Amino acid sequence: MSQELSTTSYALLGLFVFEGPESAGMTGYELKQRADKTLRFYWVSPAMSQVYTELDRLVGQQMVMASDELSGKRRTRRYRITALGFESLQGWLNSSATDFPTLKHPVALKLLMGALMQPDRLRSMLKQYVDDLAVSRADLLAVRTGLGDLEAFRYPALVAEWGLDYYDAETEIVTALLEKLAGLPERPG
Repeated sequence: MSQELSTTSYALLGLFVFEGPESAGMTGYELKQRADKTLRFYWVSPAMSQVYTELDRLVGQQMVMASDELSGKRRTRRYRITALGFESLQGWLNSSATDFPTLKHPVALKLLMGALMQPDRLRSMLKQYVDDLAVSRADLLAVRTGLGDLEAFRYPALVAEWGLDYYDAETEIVTALLEKLAGLPERPG
Protein backbone atom coordinates (compact mmCIF):
# COMPACT_ATOMS: atom_id res chain seq x y z
CA MET A 1 0.00 0.00 0.00
CA SER A 2 1.48 3.34 -1.00
CA GLN A 3 1.53 6.29 1.32
CA GLU A 4 0.32 9.73 0.31
CA LEU A 5 2.91 11.63 -1.72
CA SER A 6 3.97 15.20 -1.07
CA THR A 7 3.33 17.92 -3.63
CA THR A 8 7.09 17.98 -4.20
CA SER A 9 6.99 14.27 -5.12
CA TYR A 10 4.24 14.96 -7.63
CA ALA A 11 6.19 17.93 -9.01
CA LEU A 12 9.23 15.70 -9.54
CA LEU A 13 7.11 12.98 -11.14
CA GLY A 14 5.77 15.62 -13.49
CA LEU A 15 9.28 16.63 -14.53
CA PHE A 16 9.92 13.06 -15.69
CA VAL A 17 6.95 13.18 -18.06
CA PHE A 18 8.74 15.59 -20.39
CA GLU A 19 11.50 13.04 -20.99
CA GLY A 20 9.48 10.82 -23.31
CA PRO A 21 9.32 7.02 -23.35
CA GLU A 22 12.63 6.55 -25.20
CA SER A 23 14.63 8.50 -22.64
CA ALA A 24 17.35 6.84 -20.59
CA GLY A 25 16.03 8.79 -17.63
CA MET A 26 17.63 11.48 -15.55
CA THR A 27 20.13 11.49 -12.75
CA GLY A 28 19.15 13.18 -9.50
CA TYR A 29 21.45 16.04 -10.45
CA GLU A 30 19.75 16.45 -13.84
CA LEU A 31 16.34 16.37 -12.16
CA LYS A 32 17.50 19.09 -9.75
CA GLN A 33 18.71 21.20 -12.70
CA ARG A 34 15.35 20.81 -14.42
CA ALA A 35 13.57 21.77 -11.19
CA ASP A 36 15.77 24.86 -10.86
CA LYS A 37 14.99 25.89 -14.44
CA THR A 38 11.24 25.36 -14.17
CA LEU A 39 9.78 24.96 -10.69
CA ARG A 40 11.53 27.97 -9.19
CA PHE A 41 9.23 30.35 -11.04
CA TYR A 42 6.01 29.06 -9.44
CA TRP A 43 6.89 26.45 -6.81
CA VAL A 44 9.75 25.93 -4.43
CA SER A 45 12.65 24.25 -6.19
CA PRO A 46 13.69 21.47 -3.80
CA ALA A 47 17.18 21.24 -2.36
CA MET A 48 19.48 18.55 -3.75
CA SER A 49 19.07 16.48 -0.58
CA GLN A 50 15.29 16.72 -0.89
CA VAL A 51 15.42 15.56 -4.52
CA TYR A 52 17.29 12.41 -3.48
CA THR A 53 15.00 11.84 -0.48
CA GLU A 54 11.93 12.09 -2.72
CA LEU A 55 13.54 9.87 -5.37
CA ASP A 56 14.25 7.19 -2.73
CA ARG A 57 10.64 7.42 -1.56
CA LEU A 58 9.33 7.19 -5.14
CA VAL A 59 11.59 4.21 -5.90
CA GLY A 60 10.38 2.52 -2.71
CA GLN A 61 6.79 3.00 -3.82
CA GLN A 62 7.63 1.76 -7.33
CA MET A 63 6.60 5.05 -8.92
CA VAL A 64 10.11 5.64 -10.22
CA MET A 65 12.65 3.02 -11.23
CA ALA A 66 16.37 3.42 -10.83
CA SER A 67 19.03 1.87 -13.01
CA ASP A 68 22.78 2.07 -12.65
CA GLU A 69 25.21 2.72 -15.48
CA LEU A 70 28.88 1.96 -15.10
CA SER A 71 31.50 3.98 -16.92
CA GLY A 72 34.88 2.72 -15.78
CA LYS A 73 34.73 2.88 -12.01
CA ARG A 74 32.07 5.56 -12.00
CA ARG A 75 28.49 4.59 -11.31
CA THR A 76 25.62 6.82 -12.45
CA ARG A 77 22.09 6.20 -11.27
CA ARG A 78 19.30 7.19 -13.67
CA TYR A 79 15.65 7.45 -12.77
CA ARG A 80 12.52 7.07 -14.87
CA ILE A 81 8.85 7.32 -14.04
CA THR A 82 7.02 3.97 -14.01
CA ALA A 83 3.48 3.22 -15.20
CA LEU A 84 2.41 3.28 -11.53
CA GLY A 85 4.07 6.67 -11.06
CA PHE A 86 2.38 8.04 -14.16
CA GLU A 87 -0.98 6.66 -12.98
CA SER A 88 -0.47 8.20 -9.53
CA LEU A 89 0.48 11.55 -11.08
CA GLN A 90 -2.62 11.53 -13.28
CA GLY A 91 -4.78 10.62 -10.29
CA TRP A 92 -3.37 13.52 -8.31
CA LEU A 93 -3.83 15.93 -11.22
CA ASN A 94 -7.43 14.86 -11.82
CA SER A 95 -8.78 14.33 -8.34
CA SER A 96 -6.96 16.36 -5.73
CA ALA A 97 -8.34 19.62 -4.45
CA THR A 98 -6.45 22.69 -5.56
CA ASP A 99 -5.25 24.50 -2.47
CA PHE A 100 -5.22 28.26 -2.38
CA PRO A 101 -1.56 29.34 -2.52
CA THR A 102 0.10 30.49 0.67
CA LEU A 103 1.91 33.73 0.08
CA LYS A 104 5.31 33.85 1.75
CA HIS A 105 6.55 37.23 0.63
CA PRO A 106 9.57 38.59 2.53
CA VAL A 107 9.25 42.05 0.95
CA ALA A 108 5.59 42.32 2.01
CA LEU A 109 6.54 41.12 5.50
CA LYS A 110 9.18 43.85 5.81
CA LEU A 111 6.74 46.44 4.47
CA LEU A 112 4.24 45.33 7.12
CA MET A 113 6.84 46.41 9.69
CA GLY A 114 7.86 49.47 7.69
CA ALA A 115 7.24 51.81 10.60
CA LEU A 116 10.41 50.39 12.15
CA MET A 117 12.51 51.29 9.11
CA GLN A 118 13.71 54.60 7.77
CA PRO A 119 11.55 55.56 4.76
CA ASP A 120 14.64 55.88 2.57
CA ARG A 121 15.69 52.30 3.43
CA LEU A 122 12.14 51.10 2.77
CA ARG A 123 12.09 52.78 -0.65
CA SER A 124 15.51 51.35 -1.43
CA MET A 125 14.30 47.84 -0.56
CA LEU A 126 11.28 48.21 -2.86
CA LYS A 127 13.41 49.59 -5.71
CA GLN A 128 15.79 46.64 -5.35
CA TYR A 129 12.80 44.31 -5.48
CA VAL A 130 11.62 45.92 -8.74
CA ASP A 131 15.12 45.37 -10.15
CA ASP A 132 15.06 41.73 -8.98
CA LEU A 133 11.66 41.26 -10.61
CA ALA A 134 13.08 42.48 -13.90
CA VAL A 135 15.92 39.93 -13.70
CA SER A 136 13.54 37.07 -12.88
CA ARG A 137 11.19 38.17 -15.65
CA ALA A 138 14.06 38.15 -18.15
CA ASP A 139 15.02 34.63 -17.00
CA LEU A 140 11.45 33.44 -17.41
CA LEU A 141 11.11 35.13 -20.79
CA ALA A 142 14.16 33.15 -21.95
CA VAL A 143 12.44 29.95 -20.75
CA ARG A 144 9.21 30.91 -22.55
CA THR A 145 11.10 31.72 -25.73
CA GLY A 146 12.93 28.40 -25.51
CA LEU A 147 9.63 26.51 -25.27
CA GLY A 148 8.59 27.90 -28.65
CA ASP A 149 5.18 26.98 -29.98
CA LEU A 150 5.57 23.20 -29.93
CA GLU A 151 2.42 21.32 -29.03
CA ALA A 152 4.39 19.18 -26.55
CA PHE A 153 5.19 22.31 -24.53
CA ARG A 154 1.80 24.04 -24.77
CA TYR A 155 1.08 23.83 -21.04
CA PRO A 156 4.55 24.76 -19.77
CA ALA A 157 4.35 27.74 -22.17
CA LEU A 158 1.03 28.79 -20.63
CA VAL A 159 2.53 28.62 -17.15
CA ALA A 160 5.51 30.68 -18.34
CA GLU A 161 3.13 33.28 -19.77
CA TRP A 162 1.22 33.33 -16.48
CA GLY A 163 4.53 33.93 -14.68
CA LEU A 164 5.42 36.78 -17.02
CA ASP A 165 2.05 38.40 -16.31
CA TYR A 166 2.66 37.87 -12.58
CA TYR A 167 6.02 39.67 -12.75
CA ASP A 168 4.42 42.51 -14.69
CA ALA A 169 1.59 42.86 -12.15
CA GLU A 170 3.99 42.63 -9.18
CA THR A 171 6.15 45.36 -10.73
CA GLU A 172 3.08 47.55 -11.19
CA ILE A 173 1.99 47.00 -7.57
CA VAL A 174 5.41 47.80 -6.12
CA THR A 175 5.83 50.85 -8.36
CA ALA A 176 2.51 52.17 -7.03
CA LEU A 177 3.70 51.49 -3.46
CA LEU A 178 6.87 53.46 -4.17
CA GLU A 179 4.75 56.41 -5.34
CA LYS A 180 2.75 56.25 -2.09
CA LEU A 181 5.98 56.23 -0.07
CA ALA A 182 7.64 59.02 -2.09
CA GLY A 183 6.73 61.83 0.31
CA LEU A 184 7.55 60.16 3.61
CA PRO A 185 10.15 62.15 5.56
CA GLU A 186 13.06 60.45 7.30
CA ARG A 187 12.50 59.73 10.98
CA PRO A 188 14.80 61.37 13.50
CA GLY A 189 17.42 59.21 15.21
